[in-house]
Amino acid sequence: MKDITYEQAAAAIVAAGRRLYQAGLVAGNDGNLSVRLNENEVLLTPTGLCKGELTEASLVLVDMQGRVLAGELPPTSEAALHLAVYRADAAHRAVIHAHAPYAAAFALAGRSLAGSRLAEVTECLGEIPLLPYAAPGSQALAEQAGQAAGQYRGALLAAHGPVCWGGDMRQALYRLEELELACKITLLAEQLH
Repeated sequence: MKDITYEQAAAAIVAAGRRLYQAGLVAGNDGNLSVRLNENEVLLTPTGLCKGELTEASLVLVDMQGRVLAGELPPTSEAALHLAVYRADAAHRAVIHAHAPYAAAFALAGRSLAGSRLAEVTECLGEIPLLPYAAPGSQALAEQAGQAAGQYRGALLAAHGPVCWGGDMRQALYRLEELELACKITLLAEQLH
């Protein structure tokens, strides 16, 4: 595992947070992002802060057990989910959970993209499972995400929204954007039938 500096990780999180907010994929203070710096450190967004207003100083550094190492604010309530993804596969270096409207609608409706023939799904994302409902911030949700991270590139959290991961923040962000667009296109295509 090649280490990433705190500064590199912070810049990636701040930029991705702004992009998500400007694209309407998060609103208010919802969603959370993280980057794994090395074997034992993860930089996370804090709880209760708009992702479009993130700064390097607002981020929280934790260890792989979730203990806060640095930061003024408490970490996201979904910290356990992020850590479970990183424990599942060391190749995962970034995680994004958002409330992207179309993907969240699929998750709320209890639908996945299973059987989709859309190229974004078949070529870029692969299968994106719908995970059973587990309370936000719960250990059960973290465990489900960790299991999915060993096999997939992301997941829909039932009645909650999408989560995607990747080898860096750019890859995780692209996967989340592709998932949102795939859900939107699928819904539009169904309305044309």
